[in-house]
Amino acid sequence: MVPVAQLNSVSVRRGEKHLLKDVSLTISEGERWVVLGPNGAGKSTLISLLAARMHPSSGTVDLFDERVGRTDVFELRPMIGLASQALADSIPAGERVLDVVVTAGYSVVGRWREEYEDSDVERARRLLTVFGAGKLADRRFGTLSTGEKKRVLSARALMTDPELLLLDEPASGLDLGGREHLVRALGILAKDPATPVTVLVTHHVEEIPPGCTHAVLLRGGEIVKAGAISDVLTSQNLTKTFGLPLVAEKKGERFTARALTLS
Repeated sequence: MVPVAQLNSVSVRRGEKHLLKDVSLTISEGERWVVLGPNGAGKSTLISLLAARMHPSSGTVDLFDERVGRTDVFELRPMIGLASQALADSIPAGERVLDVVVTAGYSVVGRWREEYEDSDVERARRLLTVFGAGKLADRRFGTLSTGEKKRVLSARALMTDPELLLLDEPASGLDLGGREHLVRALGILAKDPATPVTVLVTHHVEEIPPGCTHAVLLRGGEIVKAGAISDVLTSQNLTKTFGLPLVAEKKGERFTARALTLS
């Protein structure tokens, strides 16, 4: 398989604190990854590296055969679809939802003087519909709930037909119905061969969509386990990752985890 992203012995430090420590990971064409770990595990830092929005303190990051730090990141970023809380915070509250999605074509937030084709606008509307946000198209972004914003950003992330799709906790803030609608939509995308390589961050195994092929568990900035999802999402590995005795199960195409009941 052709690598889309490679991290070799990557560490990210802020002062004396390691956000990531000696992380090596290869993500290849056709793969669908999920990243799990407790708060402070380094999940969002990993996403920032993969999005070419952060440089490692040591080690190397290669995206599409280009070394981050030795190439123009503004040429890499249009190839990467990103949905994250940091991005949500950067969008003007008065921006129309449809424009939030369509402006991904220029990798900007806030519509100014850019011109878009009718086909771009139609694609933005279709993507909003896929994520259950079609009726929000003419709303202002600042009026949306946290969950609604997540769905809009998931649509935006796919607007440019990227080669790498990064979703940082897309289901957080969603109620049960909203979560299941999103998981179903992501599951359909994951099974579509035309969908780009995907990396999804979550705290909860119940939010993993069907079709994910690989997983990486992080704790304290280090990899606990990475590889094929069935090998990674075991009771033993999740217990080590979250520091709590857990029982992992797979029912149909979905995973669940619960605390071990001690007699």
